[in-house]
Amino acid sequence: MNALADLLHRPAAEQAGRGYADTAREVAQQPETWLETARTAVGARPELRAVLRAADIRPGGAGLLILTGSGSSLYVAECAAMPLQRALQATVRAVPSAQMLTHLDGCVPPDRPGLCVSLARSGDSPESTAVVDQMLSRRPAWQHLVVTCNGIGRLATRYAGRAGALRLILADRTCDRSLVMTSSFTNLLVATHVLASLDHPRSYLAHVEQIAAAARQVLDQSAVLATAAGLPFRSVIFLGSGSRLGAAREAALKMVEMTAGSVAATADTFLGLRHGPMSAIHADTLVVCFLACDPVTRAYELDLIRELNRKVLGVRLIVGDAVPADVVRDHDYVLDCRGLSRAGDDLAAVTDVMAGQLLALFRCLSAGLRPDAPSSSNVINRVVEDFALYYRHDLQPDDGA
Repeated sequence: MNALADLLHRPAAEQAGRGYADTAREVAQQPETWLETARTAVGARPELRAVLRAADIRPGGAGLLILTGSGSSLYVAECAAMPLQRALQATVRAVPSAQMLTHLDGCVPPDRPGLCVSLARSGDSPESTAVVDQMLSRRPAWQHLVVTCNGIGRLATRYAGRAGALRLILADRTCDRSLVMTSSFTNLLVATHVLASLDHPRSYLAHVEQIAAAARQVLDQSAVLATAAGLPFRSVIFLGSGSRLGAAREAALKMVEMTAGSVAATADTFLGLRHGPMSAIHADTLVVCFLACDPVTRAYELDLIRELNRKVLGVRLIVGDAVPADVVRDHDYVLDCRGLSRAGDDLAAVTDVMAGQLLALFRCLSAGLRPDAPSSSNVINRVVEDFALYYRHDLQPDDGA
């Protein structure tokens, strides 16, 4: 049953009154928007090839590819880094914008060419342009690619027409109006994945079609997530392997944001859980398992779930294709993503994140909060407030002091 569709079929006045109109619409539109984003990305292939070539990103090349962003945009980078490194046969790293701003020399080697891909919903957060400005000043040979949902944001407009700086601007409707990033996150990820398929556009478009079909299965079963969201859990831990760890981190952030911090949420790998974090799983902990498609990875993950079952730890929500019946207990929940195994793990982060978005949305509503603006005291905002920017040359002590 599609519980999200039920919310969207209610009168507009009720949706506005309960404060979920934007969030619900933006979650629901995702499979459709991915196809539009994929076509936009395919249209930019000649320019994308040129920027990779200028950065010497190729098998055996010296170029380094850095994916950077803040908050959810960083988790987009984490989801994309492994698949891109494998496809491009070049070094790819996900680096927080904040780290680049304060520790550029530790993040970007001074003697190596490369491409900096800046990911952003609005592009108006202070560090978005500050990082690019710093790179242009201190790493002038580097190439830049801006991927953003906001064509009029500072990040999109500041470098327009500049040599060595390319922009990939997504459709305006992907620039979420809600406080939390939902369709902007998944569309940024879909767009970034085109870098792995510049010579195979038909395969890339077919892959996006496959993942969109699997995502519709998530929407059609959203009642499972609505029911799980109503459980009396006080904490959630999201588990993902490989590139899907980034999806687990994003899902945890969505839970924290949409519950105004009333639900503690963390993320880890399945194998990492044994190294301490398992001690935080109690009877009132929901463990969300993003189950891999790769058989070797899945074998490790299933062993961990069986261990949790033996130790009677937490309640489980398992998200995946063909979940084995023997790991599911009577009080566990399963979100069956049929067709996900055909799409594979590289883009499965988008379906994982959708499940996390829906779980957080329904939990937010059950707590009486407003998903479009859950931070009622404005502790956080849709765009990070401006803050002072400091530059090393301004803070160096005077030699004569």
